[in-house]
Amino acid sequence: MLFFIASSIVAAVMAVTVIFVRLKATKKPASLKKIILPPFFMSTGFLMFVVPMFRVTWMEAGEAFLVGCLFSIFLIKTSKFEKRGGEVYLIRSKAFAAILIILFLIRMAMKTYLGHQISYPETSGLFFIVAFGMILPWRVAMYYGYKKVLQS
Repeated sequence: MLFFIASSIVAAVMAVTVIFVRLKATKKPASLKKIILPPFFMSTGFLMFVVPMFRVTWMEAGEAFLVGCLFSIFLIKTSKFEKRGGEVYLIRSKAFAAILIILFLIRMAMKTYLGHQISYPETSGLFFIVAFGMILPWRVAMYYGYKKVLQS
């Protein structure tokens, strides 16, 4: 139970941090590096699966990734770019913060339910895959959106 509470607090802090970072990012020009690097940095987290207690089945991993991809649709829809003064900027979306909070609450509800079904380390592994499934398609879509606005 202590792990669940601690991980929930950490997840909430991370969600709030993402909201503030995203809102701050709209004030500076976007770049390919800023779009592409987060999934690469996050991918190092897959090293957790070297430890046997974090391992999940391929089926569970696939399902978790697909859930993340479904969640990413909302992030993709709120991530648009515009050209200002020769630079490309991410447009601030009023819905983004609300969507992130709703997705966080859904993930917490799922985590609470699954936490009673499978071990804590397996739950952690699954929700890492859900998060990666959210960020990867979102950043790929941002990449294509950025390139499209850059070329126009």
